[in-house]
Amino acid sequence: MNFEKYPFEKLNELLEGIKPSDKYELSALTIGEPKFETPSFIQEELATTTTLLQKYPASAGLPELKDAMRNFVKNRFNVDLENEQIIPTFGTREVLFNFPQFALFDKKDPAIAFTNPFYQIYEGAAIASRAKVIHIDLTLENDFKAQLSDDELKKCDLVILNYPNNPTSAEMTKDELALWVKKALEFDFILVNDECYSEIYFDESDKPASLLEASLAVGNTKFKNVLVMNSISKRSSAPGLRSGFIAGDAKILKEYMKYRTYVGCASPVPLQKAATVAWNESSHVDAFRKIYKKNFQLAKEILGVNPPKATFYIWLKVDDELEFTKKLFEEKHIKVLPGSFLGRNGIGKGYVRIALVENENKTKEVLERLKDFIDG
Repeated sequence: MNFEKYPFEKLNELLEGIKPSDKYELSALTIGEPKFETPSFIQEELATTTTLLQKYPASAGLPELKDAMRNFVKNRFNVDLENEQIIPTFGTREVLFNFPQFALFDKKDPAIAFTNPFYQIYEGAAIASRAKVIHIDLTLENDFKAQLSDDELKKCDLVILNYPNNPTSAEMTKDELALWVKKALEFDFILVNDECYSEIYFDESDKPASLLEASLAVGNTKFKNVLVMNSISKRSSAPGLRSGFIAGDAKILKEYMKYRTYVGCASPVPLQKAATVAWNESSHVDAFRKIYKKNFQLAKEILGVNPPKATFYIWLKVDDELEFTKKLFEEKHIKVLPGSFLGRNGIGKGYVRIALVENENKTKEVLERLKDFIDG
């Protein structure tokens, strides 16, 4: 299998041999990992359930964890899910990688489409599935919103969207997502939305929509051909809990659950217990959102960039993203991720991704350093 090098490995190679200024400490704005402590009530639940390590975890997940996830979907998106319409997963990275292999296994010449630039796992799943890839190019000209022609959609067996989007921070409305649901039904392909950034938003009156909401809006009440994935990692500053879910079409999920019993990726019971209390609580998420919102206010004041509606990324336009990245590291000891490492066929070129995942004071200091570099 010819897997591409991971973006962070490419970054290490790009910066190899460059001696950064010793005037500053390293500031890594590359990875989408929240730098805030996991809330204490989640840690306490984990600490008090370690005796359950003696038990093998069930592949289907604890009933109370599924209930907590269903409650989250109901409270956040006003969507009622039946028990068979959701499966807890070991985060979303594993399901994004193995679900395409399951879904495309019996296709003669499988084709998968996904947004470009993208989370590397989408491409890895396509390679592992021996699938033809159709890139859904996200550009400034199309507002970084997913579009494919009917001729292209007719070729698709599986489409993966990612909204709110990593790395562009773009968002699609419920009505825009609904058009994709209609196409999934018309051309009979499986439509997935990776919604891992749905809870990092900044306006309570304008929250990111879910593909599940869009499905209901067009009368697809059984979510035929429609699935979403979500995770607790960004929402609760708890990527180490590895708690996610896949939800939607019960017919697809029934067969996928059989497949999962062989995969061996069930989450340990103490992690499921801790995840249950996290999914059931929302005030800690409000607190994190306030920090991210303040970070983007600082970015607007210091860099003059318009804050996105969701995610914690800046998709910054630059002249030459590779030279920008190298010089920024050398002169200001700041790491950013070149956009071309996240895209194919020239998409992402001329951009860098900046993750604002630190506290307000650290964010202000590094943004001022970045501003000084840009001005210089």
